[in-house]
Amino acid sequence: MPEAPAKPKAQQAIAMLRNIGIIAHIDAGKTTVTERVLYYTGKEHRMGEVHEGTATMDYMPEERERGITITSAATSCPWKEHTINIIDTPGHIDFTAEVQRSLRVLDGAVVVFSGVDGVEAQSETVWRQADRFRVPRLCFVNKMDRVGADLWPVIEQIKTRLGGKPLPIQMPVGKEHDFCGVIDLVHMRQYVFDKESKGATIHETDVAPEFLDEANARRDELFHLLADDDEEVGEMFLTEQKPTNEQFEKAIRRVCLACKAFPILCGSAYHYIGVQRMLDAVIHYLPSPRDAKMTEGVDPNDHEKVLQRKHYSDQPLSALAFKTIYDKFGDLTFVRVYSGTLEKGTRVYNSTRDKKERVDRIFLMHADEREQVDTAGPGDIVAVGGLKFTYTGDTICTEEDPILLEPPKFPDTVISLAIEPKTNNDKDKLAQALAKLAKEDPTFTHSFDDETGQLIISGMGELHLEIIKSKLIREHNVDANVGAPRVSYRETIQTEAEAEGRFVQQSGGHGQFAVVKIRLEPFVNEDKDHLVFEEEIKGGSVPKEFFKPVERGIRGAAANGVLGGYPTINVKAVLYDGKYHEVDSSELAFEMAGSIAYKEAARKAKPALLEPIMSVEVVTPEEYMGNIIGDLNSRRAEIVDIVDRAHLKAVRVRVPLGEMFAYSNACRSLSSGRASFSMEPYGYQKVPANKYKAILGDDWQGV
Repeated sequence: MPEAPAKPKAQQAIAMLRNIGIIAHIDAGKTTVTERVLYYTGKEHRMGEVHEGTATMDYMPEERERGITITSAATSCPWKEHTINIIDTPGHIDFTAEVQRSLRVLDGAVVVFSGVDGVEAQSETVWRQADRFRVPRLCFVNKMDRVGADLWPVIEQIKTRLGGKPLPIQMPVGKEHDFCGVIDLVHMRQYVFDKESKGATIHETDVAPEFLDEANARRDELFHLLADDDEEVGEMFLTEQKPTNEQFEKAIRRVCLACKAFPILCGSAYHYIGVQRMLDAVIHYLPSPRDAKMTEGVDPNDHEKVLQRKHYSDQPLSALAFKTIYDKFGDLTFVRVYSGTLEKGTRVYNSTRDKKERVDRIFLMHADEREQVDTAGPGDIVAVGGLKFTYTGDTICTEEDPILLEPPKFPDTVISLAIEPKTNNDKDKLAQALAKLAKEDPTFTHSFDDETGQLIISGMGELHLEIIKSKLIREHNVDANVGAPRVSYRETIQTEAEAEGRFVQQSGGHGQFAVVKIRLEPFVNEDKDHLVFEEEIKGGSVPKEFFKPVERGIRGAAANGVLGGYPTINVKAVLYDGKYHEVDSSELAFEMAGSIAYKEAARKAKPALLEPIMSVEVVTPEEYMGNIIGDLNSRRAEIVDIVDRAHLKAVRVRVPLGEMFAYSNACRSLSSGRASFSMEPYGYQKVPANKYKAILGDDWQGV
């Protein structure tokens, strides 16, 4: 009873919490926006600058050297009696997993666009990721002071290229070099930001007469847009009533939380314009953990049974691990708490791996700085020390009330390198370092190639693997030689085929006996390894206890393909018949029979080699466009679109990854250093027949 009054206070604290991510295309200004936020909220007393290598959130040496964000960094700051937890994410496609796992645990996001470049390739990627997790968003159109910047074409691109419904709640004061502030269309107030005070001084006035007609027209447009998606405002529109400012604000919040529409703001973070108003919008329009829907998971012992957790501290504990880092102070696991309370010194249960863990320490993070706390409650994003078995995507809960939350999904790796330690002393160190790096980064993998005797590392791009090599040297003191990059091909089948696998051995005493018949079918799917296994056994010709071993054998064979040893994707394998022996049949026998049957059926099913296709956007001055397109055509590119981007041209193509190695050098030389490009995985397509020999070697004779 004495603790009862504390509950409303805890609920109020959760209502005053915002968990947001800053997401965007590379160079749109995410990290600069975050640096300004830290300054205006009093978290930092000096603004860091990306171009000077002093950005607080870009704390890794590789980030400061290259001027890009590589790893998502978390921080927390106060604003108008609220607490805002922020994750600053990378924009480069090689580090898309950082965005993916951050969006999985955030309640809202601020999507930053360049006022000059508008919606770019990676903007589309992060938008789709946010759509997938139904994350409510604000859009901040940055760099409005640049030559060629224009808010309204960017809004049109958000509508046409992203399929989002933009709600412009601001309009700019001035254009390009004269841009100095914003007009709030909800409250019809004008805010001019003083550059001398680094934006700390804001002059609030009525809307200036020269902007009044446009502002009134834009506000009417906002009224019409809201009437389409919000019932209350729609009724007011039909009865010719005008909403109050407060009704406007509440309606915008409702449609934003429902992901029906997305409020649009503008500014220039580098020149200190509009960031405070963006923070106000975060408070007004983005959700608290309590506004987000109840957390759903499944029973670890029965995945058909759906479980729910309310975001209250008196609920059973549920939390999701979304990131692991290793540093000089020890291992840390970043965790988002959804319900219950995580306490220092207590034991928790990892329901993903069926392991008990101990919470040694809990930290609030500010980039690479940490503040120790005793507890974390619903909505908190913290780093936990002492978890030995917990990886990205694992669920933390109590053993008495277990739950399994949906983990983030990550794209397949597309590029590989052979790596070897420079000295024998580095062998063990390299193995340990690679294991740690793979735990940190779900899109980095390593494996041993039995045929060549090489250790292979795989990732999302050349830059990704460059960073891995840099980390090996800097953080793990391992020096290694790496080979030239090579493409991670895949295999698939083109027709249906059946085959029998027999594994029969008699050698006195117990033998081995298993016969399985399987059918392979082309089947596009989202399974973990892109292979679906089903059984259609009738009459008990194969007992149930042998289904799993058969599946293991099939998956093991599919992982190594039948053409060049590449993983097979987009296949369904159906076990439809077989034979067993009451004494001699074993799990091993059925696993081997499954593997034999798969290889035989795959050879009959017209196997094909697939290559990863990249979606590439090259932005170039028009005078170099001919050079750029000619070079892309020589790389087997398929041109998708050519659009105007302010005074530049944006060429969008799809091109095989194998043709794009070292493209950055070619792009620079073809355009005198004035063109830039971005690249992201698009999918897989069949390799042309004339390329097979080059990929599979001179011994390849066809199938």
